[in-house]
Amino acid sequence: MSARQPVAPSAAPAAAMRRRQARALDPRILDAGLLESVRESVMADAGPVTPSRVAAAVQATGKLLGTAGSLAAVERISAELNGLGPLQELTRDLSVTDIFVNAPDSVWVDRGQGIERTGIAFASEAQLRALASRLVAAGGRRLDDGAPCVDVRLVGGYRVHAVLPPISTAGTLLSVRIRREHVFSMDELRTGGMFGGIVQDVLERVVEHRLSFLISGATGSGKTTLLSTLLGLCSPAERLVLIEDASELNPVHPHVVSLESRHGNLEGGGEVDLGELVRQALRMRPDRLVVGECRGAEVRELLTAMNTGHTGGGGTIHANTATAVPARLTALGALAGLGPDAVRLQASSALDVVIHVERSAQGRHIACIGVVDDGPGGLAVVPALESRSGALSHGPAWASLVARLGLPDLSGAAA
Repeated sequence: MSARQPVAPSAAPAAAMRRRQARALDPRILDAGLLESVRESVMADAGPVTPSRVAAAVQATGKLLGTAGSLAAVERISAELNGLGPLQELTRDLSVTDIFVNAPDSVWVDRGQGIERTGIAFASEAQLRALASRLVAAGGRRLDDGAPCVDVRLVGGYRVHAVLPPISTAGTLLSVRIRREHVFSMDELRTGGMFGGIVQDVLERVVEHRLSFLISGATGSGKTTLLSTLLGLCSPAERLVLIEDASELNPVHPHVVSLESRHGNLEGGGEVDLGELVRQALRMRPDRLVVGECRGAEVRELLTAMNTGHTGGGGTIHANTATAVPARLTALGALAGLGPDAVRLQASSALDVVIHVERSAQGRHIACIGVVDDGPGGLAVVPALESRSGALSHGPAWASLVARLGLPDLSGAAA
């Protein structure tokens, strides 16, 4: 009788364990009963919803989830109670700057190379709407039929915009802008392809010589990222006062004061707009006054401030091209009651340079640096440097920019 060969242990139990762990990590298969039980337990006591409290509540349910299952449950339930729910895992990718939810099964992200669809999905429209309502409530506002469009800023660097039906014809819409704590250095932006060596030299000298500038571009083109980096180049002895509708700027600088606008309450009182913040900032003795984004009548206060000795200031503005900025300023000035001639006179003496950024399939990059000029045809932005298809060329205003920044004239050299 032959000896029996030892039988290798079956791989079935290990495979089953991996399947259970995968199910535990899937946000769409989160046990609704477990979630509700933990929610009731955590909310029964006052205080912040911390991972340790959630872990204790999960353990108290008596469910045998195993080590991996328990960790996954704590992570998912913490996200449902105190985070972005199913979207939370997308924030771990440091390249993600925006998350868009168009429907329960339509979640997209932007990593800088265009919009990409993800595999994340909500269980239902009700779950998506509940998340939107909770996030807006965490920002101190309400989202309902009386206020179907809301924009709030949350702790952790999230800026959330939500829209409800019937304003949205396809269901609840949710957009999340993520502010990363890491601020890029000039060398990092250059390595990432935002600009080359000549443009870097120009930008650094714009800040050093205290030229006032606007960064123009479309939404998501990198205006705020570039502005934060440039502000970090300011002298440590300078006092920077930042004014924003929603706090996004976080420059690496030792003396920064940030002011943020405030929406009115349910009765319409308590509103503090950007125009009021600019007026208050002038009383705070700023060395550089920065408006995170000019989108309305506050352009009047910004131009006025830059005409009262506050040189070296800056801000961002939405525009299609650098040369379109004068038309954009004229339109915003009209909202503040300024005529075209008033805007022209104010802007020509207040602004020196416009830096235009664009986003393409290759990433975000500086497309043009122009000089603000008040010529016979009115206010204009004349290109000094332009980037087309990766090639840098000098524009009509290059000689003027060279003279103001003390740059060597490289107009005859290949860029």
